[in-house]
Amino acid sequence: MNTHINQLLMQKGCDVVTVGSDASVFDAIKMMYARGIGSLVVVNDSGNLVGIFVESDCFTKVILEDKSARDLTVKDVMTTKVIYVAPDANIDECMAIMTSKRIRHLPVLDKSKNIVGIISIGDLVKSVSSEQESMIRDLEKYIEGSL
Repeated sequence: MNTHINQLLMQKGCDVVTVGSDASVFDAIKMMYARGIGSLVVVNDSGNLVGIFVESDCFTKVILEDKSARDLTVKDVMTTKVIYVAPDANIDECMAIMTSKRIRHLPVLDKSKNIVGIISIGDLVKSVSSEQESMIRDLEKYIEGSL
């Protein structure tokens, strides 16, 4: 697909829910639940990306290790090696990254490393599906016009 991520962000919106690294894991989980999302971008006091906190962090680093979500901070369990993309990345590139790295969320950073959005695998699937439906409609119109 030739659609660029900046086009996808214009359609879905650029809202990014962030959390500070000193927040409790419990509060971060509550925030994700309240917003119906599966990840939080972790930022420092300057608003710069320092990590990502995802649902699987809760399972593998809290529950499976029999720790308390109230006693841990986000920085204790977040992923610090964050994979991200630029706004001019295309959907195919992002799908390949997510598949090979086995991740479901990709922050989008501009050239200055400012956070401009976040995309999920669901966003990509929805976009691909929409493009395919449009292509099918166009082909059906073409075929009908040829008969």
